[in-house]
Amino acid sequence: MEAQPTALVVFAHHRADSLTAALARRAADRLAAAGYRVDLLDLQREGFDPRGRVEDEPDYGNRDKRYSDEVHVHADRLLAADRIAVVFPVWWFGLPALLKGWIDRVWNYGLTYGRREKPMAGKRILWLGLAGLAEDDPDSALTRALLGGALRRGIAEFCDITDVHTEALFDSEAKGLNGIERDRHYAALLARADGAVDELLAG
Repeated sequence: MEAQPTALVVFAHHRADSLTAALARRAADRLAAAGYRVDLLDLQREGFDPRGRVEDEPDYGNRDKRYSDEVHVHADRLLAADRIAVVFPVWWFGLPALLKGWIDRVWNYGLTYGRREKPMAGKRILWLGLAGLAEDDPDSALTRALLGGALRRGIAEFCDITDVHTEALFDSEAKGLNGIERDRHYAALLARADGAVDELLAG
């Protein structure tokens, strides 16, 4: 009997009622409906500590170094996943500190990279970023650069994940809209998010 595939959905937001949280739960439901066992990782509610620690510094002469228990627990969840969806708000054209700290500590040497067997190879990942600025804002290119540069090339591909999907949802606060226009705007954002998850499923 073939094992049930696993999907890890990670999100970072201090408000449980945020659009980020809603889209993460929606992605989890979509993945579950497709037959995945879903591990929903709410970094805020689970109390993940993003601060660096001496014990979690990589030792490039020892790929088998034992890091903190917290790091190994999270690394096990990451490595168990066939599909990974990371949902986050884009703040100052970068990641929230909570999510950045999770990557810094958990995507560590000897755990996600630096091994001959390439433990992350064959996984598929979606980076889904919610930006407050409008899509036609001249600075929207900085958000796209975050997704295509730091996240796709600098993290995922560096850790041997070659099937990488990115999606930026702009004007996530629907500034200046109300009533029907606002509803239509959010419906369009949800449709784009659903489409991104479908691409993750399809590979």
